[in-house]
This record gives sequence, C-alpha cells and structure tokens, in this order.
Amino acid sequence: MRSLFFLVLLIIASSISSYKWNTADQEPFSIPLFSAAMDDTISCYRIPSLVTATNGDLIAAVDQRVSSCGDLNSNETINIVMRRSTDQGKSWSAIAPIVDFPEGQSASDPSMIVDPVTETIFLFYNFMDLRRSKNQYQFHLIKSNDHGRSWSAPEDITNQITKKEWLTDFKFITSGRGSVTKSGELLHTMVNLKRGLFVFGSKDHGNSWYLKPTSIQPADESKIIEVADGQLMINSRVNGAGYRYVHRSIDQGLSWNSSLDLTLRDPGCNATLISYPLSSNKAPQHLLLFANSNSSNDRINLTVRVSYDQGRTWSKGKTIYRGSSAYSSMTALTNGDIGLLFEKDAYSRIEFVRFSLKWLTTDHD
Repeated sequence: MRSLFFLVLLIIASSISSYKWNTADQEPFSIPLFSAAMDDTISCYRIPSLVTATNGDLIAAVDQRVSSCGDLNSNETINIVMRRSTDQGKSWSAIAPIVDFPEGQSASDPSMIVDPVTETIFLFYNFMDLRRSKNQYQFHLIKSNDHGRSWSAPEDITNQITKKEWLTDFKFITSGRGSVTKSGELLHTMVNLKRGLFVFGSKDHGNSWYLKPTSIQPADESKIIEVADGQLMINSRVNGAGYRYVHRSIDQGLSWNSSLDLTLRDPGCNATLISYPLSSNKAPQHLLLFANSNSSNDRINLTVRVSYDQGRTWSKGKTIYRGSSAYSSMTALTNGDIGLLFEKDAYSRIEFVRFSLKWLTTDHD
C-alpha cells in the first residue's frame, strides 16, 4: 500500500511538471485535477463546478463516485470533494471531502454561487437516501464564509424551492453555478423533468430561498444570467434538439420568450455561461462567455465562444479540446484570465484549463 501511495504521488507530480505555464496570449495551460487513476478506490469523478472566491482563490468541486459511476438515483456512495488554488490555477491543494454521508445516502451535482457582498460561497447539491426514501430528490445547501476553507452543516431547502406534489418527481438543481444580479439577487435553475425548468433564488443573501412559479419549456440543465439591459436570459440544454434553446424575460421571470439558437450546436449536455467584466473608464461593460460540447450528436469538441451583444450572437469560438468532452464550468480569474473545468475522455478525468481573453478573442471573428 505504501508503494502504491508513492507511485500515485509520482504520477501526479510528473503530470503537473510536464505542463509549462504560458504567458497571457499563448495557448491554454491545463492540469488534470480529478481522475480515478489517482485512486483505485474511486470509480470516477464527475460533474464539475468552478468559482472564484472574493479573495481570488479558485474552488473546484465535483462528484466523487465511489462504488460506481452511476447517477444519484442508482448510486449509494457519491460524495462532494474539492480542490483549491491560491495562485490563479498554477497549483492546487489535495482533494478534500466537503460532503460525505454514510453509505446509502448520496450527494451529487455540485453548483456554487459567490455572493460579492457577504463574500459567502453557497454550494448546492442534490441529495437522496436510497435505503429509506429512494426516488425522493432533496436539495441541500452548505455555506462557506472563509473562501471555501470550511463549510457549514447541510441545510435542507427542498420545501423552500419545490412544491409538496413534487415529492417523488425526478428533479435536480442544475450543476455548475448560479449567478448574481446587479441588485444582489441570487439566481439559479432547477429542473423537474415532469413539469419543466424553474428559477429559484434569494433576495436576502441566502438567508431564505424562493421559487419563481413559471415553468419554462423546453429546457433541461440550464444557466441563468442577467444581461446588461436588466433582462434575464437562460441558456438551456434540450435533449434531442441538436441545438441550445434561449429563454429571455423582461419581467423578472414571470414570463419568458423562448427560441432555438441555431448557432449553438449541442448534443444534450450541461454547459457553462458567465459574464466577463471589462475594465472601462465609462459605464461597466461585460462580455458573455459560453462553453459547451460543440456537436449536435456527440459529447465532443469543447468550444468557448464570446458574445459582444449580450447573447444575441456568438463568435465562432475557440476549441479547448476536440475529443470526448462533456460537462463544464467556467469562471473569470482575478488576473483577467479565464478558468474552465471540464469532463474529459469519456469521464475518465476532470481537467482545469486556463486561457487569456486575448487568446480567446484573437483570429476567430
């Protein structure tokens, strides 16, 4: 066992040392962060969530699927684990558990929101007790007030953001991340496969949560964001469509206008959408950045695109990885670069990629 431990350390060290850190306008830099090859007691790591804490630290959280790679309703041993970077993604801490229930109770699909006012990190996950209440999906929340170094006990918010008649519905909070509006409202999305997509949020910095009543369709895992004119925009996975759907609301989510975006191919896979702030002497400006598996049929060809007009049109984009690539999560770094965490090579590893805005926006429009 001791020799195996040192062999794993050697593999990790050699993989990190084999990468060279690039300057701002060179090709992306990448490091594998989670892989079952690092620990033969783990079946796989899945479902990336990546955010930048208010102190600049990067927090990467994922599913640690122990006995099998199965999803929540078929897997009694899923934990949430994390790694941290304090140097813009150059190096990372060891893997640390943050949600670890006894066998038979599983936590899955991490997503995070960073509140810029209170500096709290909210981490949501879907929970199931497979031995006592199988097929009852519950929603939990943990919080960190020290940039992810420690976490609160789980809080069950199921009753705040669902309805009683949804008890056994197949439902889940979208993994990856939620968002914050200019007014400070925290927003996120939740899917009920029987009833549609719903928005939930908080207007009091996470002390309480509410559900917006409007069902949005068609939509599966989705990302919500407030655009420059105050509208809400949701970018959605829709299985079988071959493309993404976009939903816009001018009345804070009471009603939605939905359309198929034929410029965003998608095989039916979770994606990532963030607002990127631009420094300006005038009014604050933001680009939108979007990453997904750029294919209508297969989870391949992870591509990052830029929108200069709040998501109405998108650049051709830059390819991060042409091979097998699925769920992803993106964040803006405090040095101006962009970080991306994604599932790679048939879910065999989760990799962190860092690239500059200059690289992303050069020679592709």
